[in-house]
Amino acid sequence: GALDPPLSVVRKFVHLLEQSPLDLQEEQEVTRLREEVVTKIRSNQQMEKDLNLMDIKIGLLVKNRITLQTNPSYLAKLIFQMPQNKSTKFMDTVIFTLYNYASNQREEYLLLKLFKTALEEEINSKVDQIQDIVTGNPTVIKMVVSFNRGARGHNTLRQLLAPVVKEIIEDKSLGINTNPVDVYKAWVNQLETATGEASKLPYEVTPEQAMSHEEVRSRLQASSLTLRSATDKVLNSIVSSLDNIPYGMRYIAKVLKNSLHEKFPEASEDELLKIVGNLLYYRYMNPAIVAPDGFDIIDMSAGGQLHQDQRRNLGSVAKMLQHAAANKLFEGENAHMTPMNIYISQTYEKFRLFFQSACDVPEPEEKFNVDEYSDMVTLSKPIIYISIEEIINTHSLLLEHLEAISPDCNDLLHELLQDLGDVPDVETLLGEGAVDSNDPNRESTLSQLAKTEVSLTLTSKFELLEGDDKDLKTLMTKTKKLVVDVIRIQPGETLPEILETPATSLQESEHKKIVERRAVQDAQTPEEMKSSLCVLEDSQLPLEQKKRRIQRNLRNLEQAGLVSATNNYQDLIKDIAKDIRYQRRHRQRRKAEFMKLQQTLTALNSKASFFQEQMNYYDTYIKTCLDNLNRKNSRRSIKLDGKGEEKGSKKWKPQSLKYTAARLYEKGVVLEIEGLQTNQFKNVMFDISPTEEVGDFEVKAKFMGVEMEKVQLHFQDLLQLQYEGVAVMKMFDKAKVNVNLLIFLLNKKFYGK
Repeated sequence: GALDPPLSVVRKFVHLLEQSPLDLQEEQEVTRLREEVVTKIRSNQQMEKDLNLMDIKIGLLVKNRITLQTNPSYLAKLIFQMPQNKSTKFMDTVIFTLYNYASNQREEYLLLKLFKTALEEEINSKVDQIQDIVTGNPTVIKMVVSFNRGARGHNTLRQLLAPVVKEIIEDKSLGINTNPVDVYKAWVNQLETATGEASKLPYEVTPEQAMSHEEVRSRLQASSLTLRSATDKVLNSIVSSLDNIPYGMRYIAKVLKNSLHEKFPEASEDELLKIVGNLLYYRYMNPAIVAPDGFDIIDMSAGGQLHQDQRRNLGSVAKMLQHAAANKLFEGENAHMTPMNIYISQTYEKFRLFFQSACDVPEPEEKFNVDEYSDMVTLSKPIIYISIEEIINTHSLLLEHLEAISPDCNDLLHELLQDLGDVPDVETLLGEGAVDSNDPNRESTLSQLAKTEVSLTLTSKFELLEGDDKDLKTLMTKTKKLVVDVIRIQPGETLPEILETPATSLQESEHKKIVERRAVQDAQTPEEMKSSLCVLEDSQLPLEQKKRRIQRNLRNLEQAGLVSATNNYQDLIKDIAKDIRYQRRHRQRRKAEFMKLQQTLTALNSKASFFQEQMNYYDTYIKTCLDNLNRKNSRRSIKLDGKGEEKGSKKWKPQSLKYTAARLYEKGVVLEIEGLQTNQFKNVMFDISPTEEVGDFEVKAKFMGVEMEKVQLHFQDLLQLQYEGVAVMKMFDKAKVNVNLLIFLLNKKFYGK
C-alpha cells in the first residue's frame, strides 16, 4: 500500500501480475455475458418499437370509430406515439451501440466523455441565455436522460421511486383533488345522490364561485394536507437516495452547472441549481412519477392500466415537486393553490441541498481509475456489437458531415475514411453471392440481411508497427513486462544491481519453465484477448537477453525524462506497484461486473417476457377488433377466454361488392385511370370481396368482362396511409384512388357504418 515501495517488497508480489487460467475464464465469461446483455437490450428495443406500432394500429382502428364489442376489461391502454425524429433515434442507437451501452467501466468512461464534450459544445455555441438549455431541449440532454433511465437494462429509478409510488397507487383512501370546480361538482353530485332530489346549486361555476362555499374550502383544505403528506414521502425518498442516482447522471449535472457558470459568471447559485433541478428532477424523475407504468417503475399485466384517480394523485404530487424543484410559486390560474406557496419554498430548500450534493462527484478519471489502465492487466480488447445497416449509416454520416466533424484535413479521421473509400453496400460487407441476383425478393432479402449483427474487435489502425519503439507508452509497458519477468526470478536490492548480476543456470531454467507455461496458455487464449504483438515480442527471450533489452530501453526512457538512473529507476518500480494494486482491483471489479451483468440479464429477460406477453395480447386484440367488423348483425359480444381465443356469434360472411369505375368516379373514390377517358369508365368493373383473413380484401378489375388484374387490399394499410396524411394512392399501377373515401365505402358496405 506504500506510495514508494522498495524493489524487494514489490518483488514479493509481482507473481500477481501473471494472468492465470482463471483470469482467462472469468474474462471470457464476462465478455460472453456482456454480448448477451447488449444483444438482449437491442432485441427488447426492437420489441418495444413493434409494440408502439401495434399501439398505433389499435389506435387507428378506434380513431376510425369502429365499434368494439369486446369486454372492457380487455381494453389495452391506447398510446398514440408520433414517429420520433429519425436522426435522433439513429444517433441514440448507434452511439449506445458503439459504447456497448456502457456495459463496463472503460465504455462508461468514454461515453461520459462524449456526453461532456457534446454538452459543453451545445452550451458554448447555442445557449445565449441561461434558460435556453431548458427551452432548447438539446439532443445530448435527451440522450443522457434516456440512457440513465434504463436504456442499458438497469433501472435505478425503480429502486428510488417504486416503494413510494406503489404506496400512493395502493392507498384506496387517497383522493387528491385541488381543483375547486371539480371538488364543487363532486360535492353537488354527492348531495343529489344522498337526497334523490335535484340540487338548487348551479352546475357550472367559476373557481372563485366554487371557493365561496365553506364545504368546498373545507374539502380543499383536507386534500391539500393529504397532498403535502404524499409529496413529503416522495421527496424524502428522493433526497435520502443520492447514492441511487447513477454516477453518469450526477456527473453530467456537474458538467451542466460548471459549463453554465463559466459562460454566465454573473448567474447566481440559485439560478444554476434550478437548471440542475430541471435535469435531475423534471427530465429524469418527473415522467416516471406521472406515468410509472410507462417507465417500468411498477409492473402492469398485459392490458392493465392505472385508474384515473390514481393518475390524478400521482400527477398532483409530481406537479408539487416540479414547482418546488424550480421554486416556482403558484399564481394566476393556480391562485387557489397559493396557500401551498410557503410549503413550496420550504421544499425547494431541501431540493437545493440535494441538487448541490448531486453535483459533488469526482471526475471520471478518478472514478474509473483510467490513469491506472494498463496493458499489464487488461486481457480483452474492446468489442462492439453492431448491425450491418448501422455500419453503413455511420459511414455515410461521417462522410456527409466530415467537414463539420473534422475541419483539419490532416486529422486521422480523414486518413481513415480515405482508406475505407466509398460507403459499402450490404453485399460488399456480407460477401458477394449473399443474395441470388435472380431472387425476385432480392431487395427485401437485402433489407433483412442489413439487420445482421456482427461483433467487431477494436484495434487501433495507428498503433506503431512491431519493433518500433518510438511510442514511449508502449516502450514503458514492454519494459515493465520484462522487468517483472526478471525480478520475479532474480533477487536484489535495486534494479541496476539485478541487471548487472549474471543469472545462474538454475534461474535461467526456472525462467524457461515460466515462459513455456505462458506459451501453452497463450495458445489457448482467444485471438481477441491476446496482447498486441509489439508488447509480446520480447516475452520469449532468455533471461540474460531480457536484461540487455531492459538496459537499452531504460536508456531511451531516461532520455525522454520518464525514468532516472540516479534513483535506481524507482519511478518504474512505483509504476509496477501501481499495476499490482490495480490488478487486484481489476479482478474484484470483474467479479462485481459479472454479478451485475447477471442481474441485468435476468431483468432484461423478464422485460422481454412481458413484451412478448403484451405483443400476444395486442395481436389477439387487433384480430378481435377486425373480426368485430364482420359482425354488424350480431348483438352478442365477443369475449376472449384464457387462451385468447374468441367466443361468441357465428361467422357472418359479407357478399362481394361490384361497382363500375364510372360509379366509383361519381362517388369520388376513383379519381382517374391511366390510358382511359372518363366516358370509358363504364366498361371497367371493380369486384371487391373480403378474404378469409379479417380486414383483407381482394380487388379484381375487369375490362369489357375480361379479368385484367387483381390486388390484395389491407384495411390496416389504408388506415396507416390515412394516419400518415396520404390522400391519394395507386391501385393496379393505373387507378388513382381517394384513400379517405375508399375507407368510408368499405366501412359503409362491409362494416355497417
